[in-house]
Amino acid sequence: MKARIGIIGTGWVGTSVAFSTLLAGHASELWLHDARGAVAEGEAMDLSDGASFYPRCAVSAVPLAQMREADIVVLAAGRNGRPGESRLDLLRDNARIAADIGRGLAGFGGIVILVTNPVDVLTRVVQAASGLPTERVIGTGTMLDTARLRERLAVKLGVAPQSVHAQVVGEHGDSSVPLWSGARVGGVALRDWPGWQASEEAALAQTVRRAAYEVIQRKGATNHAIGLVTAELIGCIVGDEHRLLPVSRVQEDGVALSLPALVGAGGAVQVAPPGMDAAEKEALAASSAVLARAYTSLTS
Repeated sequence: MKARIGIIGTGWVGTSVAFSTLLAGHASELWLHDARGAVAEGEAMDLSDGASFYPRCAVSAVPLAQMREADIVVLAAGRNGRPGESRLDLLRDNARIAADIGRGLAGFGGIVILVTNPVDVLTRVVQAASGLPTERVIGTGTMLDTARLRERLAVKLGVAPQSVHAQVVGEHGDSSVPLWSGARVGGVALRDWPGWQASEEAALAQTVRRAAYEVIQRKGATNHAIGLVTAELIGCIVGDEHRLLPVSRVQEDGVALSLPALVGAGGAVQVAPPGMDAAEKEALAASSAVLARAYTSLTS
């Protein structure tokens, strides 16, 4: 099954999402829109020239209003972080853009995926502005943080990332919470893995949180990994895979943050809070408070 996928914003991130989505074969049509109309047209032309090398898909630049006809709309519009700047520092600039787009998607029948940072707060902004059900406004959340954690653990332990079962919840940002208590390598608890020291966890968690800053300092933006993450999320929706993914959505307390949720054709339809030890529960509550304050700051 394929879908009509719309991407709003064709900067570094939007084009990486487009490229990864095309290669994965999830789209029957791929629509691009950017406030810089010529840039969207150029990206569509460039991607179309590679049609011999990806599954059949028609790529075109379209007006913003046409996005309402898509099955999935990916919001990648906004400015990128600057060296030394936190994701929450982006908030006011990108919240205005997200709210405008959200209002334009009121009554939209598909699913909205937020990629623009700070992704958790903007997920809440778009859900509120659009009035769409919470399960159909999804942020990529800590899917990327989780991938980074698994990759770094895999390197340290000498195993494939696919054999590492660990996840990050909470904010996609500085207050993210790795769930060490439930981490496993194959069928073995991480803390029982030969040679693993729990004392290493704090430093590794900080490495994961700092990953984007390190990339931005060197090349100005992160784009390839989040493109792959977003294409994976799109595939779970298009294929109605019912996979548990750590995505961001508005939770029962009104705050948008990442917890594992069952993702399929209807969106992130069922949240499945994971087991956590006392320290992890406390850290998650603190992360939620950070995001609640950030959202409140928009109206202050």
